[in-house]
Amino acid sequence: MFLSLRDVSYDNAWKSRTFPPRADPGITPDNGTMPQIRPYRPEDRAAVYRICTLTGDGGNDATGLHVSDDLVPDIFAGPYVDFEPELAFVVDTSSDTGTTIAGYIVATADTRAFVERYRSQRLPAFAAKYPREPGPVPEMVDLGYQPERMLVAEVDEYPAHLHIDLLPELQGMGFGRQLVRTLLAALAARGIRGLHLTMAASNTPARAFYDRLGFVELRSSTPDAPVLGIRTDAAV
Repeated sequence: MFLSLRDVSYDNAWKSRTFPPRADPGITPDNGTMPQIRPYRPEDRAAVYRICTLTGDGGNDATGLHVSDDLVPDIFAGPYVDFEPELAFVVDTSSDTGTTIAGYIVATADTRAFVERYRSQRLPAFAAKYPREPGPVPEMVDLGYQPERMLVAEVDEYPAHLHIDLLPELQGMGFGRQLVRTLLAALAARGIRGLHLTMAASNTPARAFYDRLGFVELRSSTPDAPVLGIRTDAAV
């Protein structure tokens, strides 16, 4: 539905690949195995939800802050891995003792189509799980009822958008950059030219990260509600 430019043979080859990050000097993973960037698999879903919750309060742990610990990932992770799993990638830190996911990036290639699909296919289940009770509706719950909030003014110029989260032990090691680089390549291969994101102004470490990668403020950005964009052919 979303990726009208999809090349099926490319998709199948892409899904079988892993992407070793560029090693930073002096970094030795605790388990002796270099983490790998690889495509998302259905069995990664619980780990993605866990990471989304652990980083869901402006980069801090959101456990216990909302009516359910699934609330944040039900909005910012689940719909993406369900609708467009081919645009989801994870940092796999597996060792001989088992599989461990410590970070991920998820995206949609077409925000307008994503909003329509969320409203028709996702919102009914969300409303059943998080009904609007009489009285004030919690802000995070209300976000789940408003998919149109994703339609930034520049959505046609930058039609894709992303969400990315890394556990603290992987931050500052180059994996975030590699996740974004991997996603940009996947989007560019589908003919998507621009990617945007919105973020909390209070998350200054995230803003510094996006600035280093070359994201720029779009016209609709404000100090309280930053909107950043990047071209998919950018060198990050």
